[in-house]
Amino acid sequence: MARYRGPVCRLCRREGSKLFLKGDRCFSEKCAVERRNYPPGQHGQGRARFSDYGVQLREKQKVRRMYGVLEKQFALTMQRASRMRGRAGDNLLQLLERRLDNVVFRLGFATSRVEARQLVRHGHFLVNGRKATIPSMLLKPGAVVTLVEPSRTIARIVGALDALERRSVPQWLEIDKEAFQGTVKALPLREDVTLPIQEQLIVELYSR
Repeated sequence: MARYRGPVCRLCRREGSKLFLKGDRCFSEKCAVERRNYPPGQHGQGRARFSDYGVQLREKQKVRRMYGVLEKQFALTMQRASRMRGRAGDNLLQLLERRLDNVVFRLGFATSRVEARQLVRHGHFLVNGRKATIPSMLLKPGAVVTLVEPSRTIARIVGALDALERRSVPQWLEIDKEAFQGTVKALPLREDVTLPIQEQLIVELYSR
């Protein structure tokens, strides 16, 4: 499966905001956006001028890179959101938040979505008692995500749980550190997504 293998801090600089792709580094003074807050490349420090389409495209690219979703998969998610009841933008964010890799990240088992996706792929988690290795799996209210027994001593995961105070677990999720499991209590609402996202621009882009 295709995926981006280049420097991820370059993506944050291109979008002009933190996408939280490097875990703890994003919270430190080494963050590339903090040190060089302009797009990469020899023309990065020039004055950027975007058309309406350019603004919409940049917002779509930012959200797509933030959640680690490929172009075709993101377009299919947008189509599904448009067919659901309610506002398409809110539905899009709800579908992205309900992904298994994002839930693992939100619960604090990983310091980034990239790391969470790798952990899911390698079979470190159970969903409702069954092994789950598909990062894009959508979780429903009541779903229980459990870290398998042999993986509970992995230093990376233990360290991520210990550093959970840096990020608050959203209200629609519940974490039990002692049992190494989390529960989806409800569907995520728009106010639960605190990231700087203008979803209406994405809806307008796909409505062209």
